[in-house]
Amino acid sequence: MTEQPLHVRRMSAALGAEIHGVDLTEMTDPLFEQIHELLLEHLVLFFPGQSRLSPEAHIALGRRLGELEIHPFLPKAQGHPEIALIESDKGGKADEWHIDVTFRTNPPIASILKLVTCPPVGGDTMWSNQYLAYETLSEPFRELLEGLTAVHTLRAPEVGEVSAEHPVVRVHPETGRRSLYVTRMWTSHIPQLSRNESDAVLQYLFEHAESPRFHCRYRWEPGAVALWDNRATQHLAINDYSGYRQGRRVTVLGDHPVSEAPRRKDYERAGDERYYPRRVNAKAGY
Repeated sequence: MTEQPLHVRRMSAALGAEIHGVDLTEMTDPLFEQIHELLLEHLVLFFPGQSRLSPEAHIALGRRLGELEIHPFLPKAQGHPEIALIESDKGGKADEWHIDVTFRTNPPIASILKLVTCPPVGGDTMWSNQYLAYETLSEPFRELLEGLTAVHTLRAPEVGEVSAEHPVVRVHPETGRRSLYVTRMWTSHIPQLSRNESDAVLQYLFEHAESPRFHCRYRWEPGAVALWDNRATQHLAINDYSGYRQGRRVTVLGDHPVSEAPRRKDYERAGDERYYPRRVNAKAGY
């Protein structure tokens, strides 16, 4: 076990824990094992006072979780393309609930964000527990969702159109728990349903997934680091501030989301308006 005693303070009943007594620049195998176990339990971990975390240590921590993403169009830290710069004056305000990059076939499993500059007031981030979002649905509604898939789409000038299809309910590969896996920012439609049915189901799931009873909220300070499980959470950067906000983010590439065998797409026919997407949000999602 690590020689550094870990002090864990839960942030809400739903998810989140602040970890004290850790220097992320001095990562050992036993310490990482503890952090990984806490991540699976709390879904998002906060590490205040990590101003010493260098770009090299930030990247090394991410690589302990898997292969790192090179973001296609976000600005990068000089000499470190694995680190995306999240800057408020360059579009870095993801003020809508989302799961990162679900429009790819293998969405990220985790992100590690270090806040470098914070506004004096505001600029908090919120996370929502998607295990609880699924588990609090009624049994008949959960049965309806099993086997349904959803299409997630990005349209942006930098990359054109990118889309992927994932289960509406995914199974976490490490815990085996089910969670909702649709997001207001990216999810366009459920191809097994008619357009009106898809719109109605998705609107309900968006509102349910964003319910305050599933939330935790974190007030940033310079040097704080957040590590979250992108497979079972959504997050929202609250756009309630003026001034400059900058973060540095490392993103860990993921696996292909899985669940029950998908149902047949009865409405996926050429010329059938029921198959047309509900919407596309072209935000960058950071």
